[in-house]
Amino acid sequence: MSEQGSYVTTGEAYERDTQYIEDRIVADPAAVRNLPAPPPSKVGSLGFGLAPGAEAWPVEPGRYRLVAAPACPWANRTLIVRRLLGLEDVISLGRPGPVHDARSWTFDLDPDGRDPVLGTERLQENYFARFPDYPRGITVPAIVDVPSGGVVTNDYPQITLDFSTQWREFHRPGAPNLLPEEHLEDMWPLMTRIFTEVNNGVYRCGFAGDQASYDAAYERLWTALDWLEERLATRRYLLGDTITEADVRLFTTLARFDPVYHGHFKTNRNKLAEMEHLWGYARDLFQTPGFGDTVDFVQIKQHYYETHTDINPTRIVPDGPELGNWLDPHDRERLGGSPFGDGTPPGPVPAGERVLAGHNPLVDRE
Repeated sequence: MSEQGSYVTTGEAYERDTQYIEDRIVADPAAVRNLPAPPPSKVGSLGFGLAPGAEAWPVEPGRYRLVAAPACPWANRTLIVRRLLGLEDVISLGRPGPVHDARSWTFDLDPDGRDPVLGTERLQENYFARFPDYPRGITVPAIVDVPSGGVVTNDYPQITLDFSTQWREFHRPGAPNLLPEEHLEDMWPLMTRIFTEVNNGVYRCGFAGDQASYDAAYERLWTALDWLEERLATRRYLLGDTITEADVRLFTTLARFDPVYHGHFKTNRNKLAEMEHLWGYARDLFQTPGFGDTVDFVQIKQHYYETHTDINPTRIVPDGPELGNWLDPHDRERLGGSPFGDGTPPGPVPAGERVLAGHNPLVDRE
């Protein structure tokens, strides 16, 4: 068995490494180079230039490959936004399998165990092609420059923002505006709280190295979830009457909550399915084209339960929970609004990107 790596440090609270390759792919590299550097942020930025030492790469259809494992919540964000905006024919997709070792993600589900475009067995090879002996984690999502085979960026908070702003020329007709101007002022503090308290909060619980760290993380997480439950009692989406980037960022954590975080990460005060408004909201998004059709519950469970051997040494993947309730009526239409506003839903999932039968109740219903 390959070495799995360690996620828990005994006696310590969990701290996420948020240092990424901050290069960006932009429509006008020269203009972006002349903008001021962005302020420190865990959720990305709009209207700023490059971080110190970062490079600007040009938007070019067909040049880049998004490597995004469906199992990973951070990668799942990019899958959703790419699909909502209709960038499937512009930015190709590589999908590593769900279980990785200390050297990280492999293309073990592809023929001959190699990505058919990049030709590599491990995403690590693409990091090393750009940065030999790259010292940090080999993370997804990552965008790879196909001609050179090197990773351009793995800065996942910024990737989806740039999909919306820098690739606008190539958006599909009817693509939603995930960054509406009238909500931007409220969006950044909202996304920051969602990231620190919910997206990362479940990991803070799961990877806590002692009881006190876990107890504090648990309290923070449920304080935030109760706040969201109250917020969503009177509004269909987090901001206004249509989906935004904020909804994408919350959804990928909610989709994993009952299948993984409730048990594996010990976030078990109650299930998501026992929270009226958050559960209705999650089902509403799941049943919206572009959201649920990117979710692979089988790979999600395999990833967490088989990879985190320091908290699940047997690597046993639980059979439950039952997932058919994701298709139950959500009744969120009573709050008004519509997911795409004046836009339209994305078309069918490309044949090569469909979630397998048995991995998602949406697929099984078709």
